[in-house]
Amino acid sequence: MTAASVAFTGRSAAPVPVLDVGGTHVTAALVDPATGHPVPSSVIRRPLGSHADADGILDDIALTALRLPVGHGPFWGVAMPGPFDYDTGIGRFTGIGKFESLSGVDVGAGLRRRLDDRAERLCFLNDADAFALGEHRAGAAQGHDRVVCLTLGTGIGSSFLRAGLPVHDGPDVPPCGHVHRLDIDGRPLEDTVSRRAIRLHHARLAASHREPDPRQEFALPDVHEIAAAAEQGDTAAAEAFRYAFDALGRALAPWIDRFQATAVVIGGSMAQSWDLIHPAFARGLARADRAPVRVLPARQPASAPLIGAAHWVRSAAGTS
Repeated sequence: MTAASVAFTGRSAAPVPVLDVGGTHVTAALVDPATGHPVPSSVIRRPLGSHADADGILDDIALTALRLPVGHGPFWGVAMPGPFDYDTGIGRFTGIGKFESLSGVDVGAGLRRRLDDRAERLCFLNDADAFALGEHRAGAAQGHDRVVCLTLGTGIGSSFLRAGLPVHDGPDVPPCGHVHRLDIDGRPLEDTVSRRAIRLHHARLAASHREPDPRQEFALPDVHEIAAAAEQGDTAAAEAFRYAFDALGRALAPWIDRFQATAVVIGGSMAQSWDLIHPAFARGLARADRAPVRVLPARQPASAPLIGAAHWVRSAAGTS
């Protein structure tokens, strides 16, 4: 047993502190090691400006973390979006439009300094992997040996789980296990399936295919507004969703076959529009002439990343 394992095991009854860092919010919570679920009264969610300077971002994350009650374990699970060096805790955010100020910054050291004596170690993992681990332990991915989990928000997050572990390498998964690196119809997938892409495509359809000015993107209806319009019978809005998620199904289908996945679990903010996403995604999968696969909504959409981050901590410490 490693020294780290001994240190953690000595406080194994203590709750596990976790952070889920997103582009607009950060969530902190304590996860009960007995149940594997967040303690409801401990969950804190606060806005986070991903375009702030590095000190501002780290200050905001740490202030949220420090609002957790004391008495937790010394190891923290931290779910972070990529690109990020999860082994060293250094940001690699370049050219993605968020957290750019953290590129090259030792996020781990910065947070440990701000958390003072409340953090002995930070265990970083990809936010989509955290979501997938949480759904595998307590949600829709339970019981599936091979499963693909997707988070649909600003972009497409993805995790390929085999025997409850993320797979990032090999011929059975996309590069680094990231679906957003795929192409469809000769273009990067995120040019078709992302918050920005759906908004721009809807604007083209609503304006009789006139090309919208990307500089005015902030003035376009957001995805939740487009979804509401589609549910009210707006044909341009419905087509924007159909086009995007049919493409996602077609792009993902060959990788589901290679990975031999038995289910696809979908979460993220866009998954709230399940009645629009699911039919289009299922049709895209079917068009690829492949065996049917179960497509399931997340059962723990908010808690899964917290559950997964805590599990990652306990695995790193040899206690799970």
